[in-house]
Amino acid sequence: MSETETMAQDKAGAIGPGRLVLVVGPSGAGKDTLLRLAQSACADDPDVVFPRRVVTRASSADEDNVAVSADDFVRARDHGDFAVHWEAHGHSYALPLEINDDIRAGRAVVANVSRTVIAALRQAYADVVVVAITAPPDVLAQRLAARARHSDGNIADRLARSVDDASANADVTILNAGSADYHGRQLVRVIRNEDWRE
Repeated sequence: MSETETMAQDKAGAIGPGRLVLVVGPSGAGKDTLLRLAQSACADDPDVVFPRRVVTRASSADEDNVAVSADDFVRARDHGDFAVHWEAHGHSYALPLEINDDIRAGRAVVANVSRTVIAALRQAYADVVVVAITAPPDVLAQRLAARARHSDGNIADRLARSVDDASANADVTILNAGSADYHGRQLVRVIRNEDWRE
């Protein structure tokens, strides 16, 4: 279902001392919206980094990725340019290797990833926080239908997708069914290692 390869593992142990904040959740949960709000709120903080994912899909107004062809993705992967990579919904995704420098410098790196790579990333990095963004099924369905991104594939399949992996358990869960601004503030508090409840 997905291929995970971490290029990040140091021989001496997991990469730190910075934090890797992994944002996960089903399609339509509003991950990109909350990430944009959090990135805006942290724009003046040099200790918080939001790396652009490398994806074999065109960028959009909702998702600011580095778009590459499938062949270019494979070349970069084989060259060792990625900290981690995976496949989902017919596309290949990766985080750039440069996140390791940010983690070593003590920064917080915040990224939207597949739940399938959490176990490998928990092993490769010293301080990993998993934030699950969720929403009720009817809200997910409405959001996916409204987005109507053909490259997403079948909506019913995306809603039914789950990963049965105990290591994918989130450290924090945000039910994104209310105000995006409110839930964005919750995410910022997690990123800054503050109490996330108001």
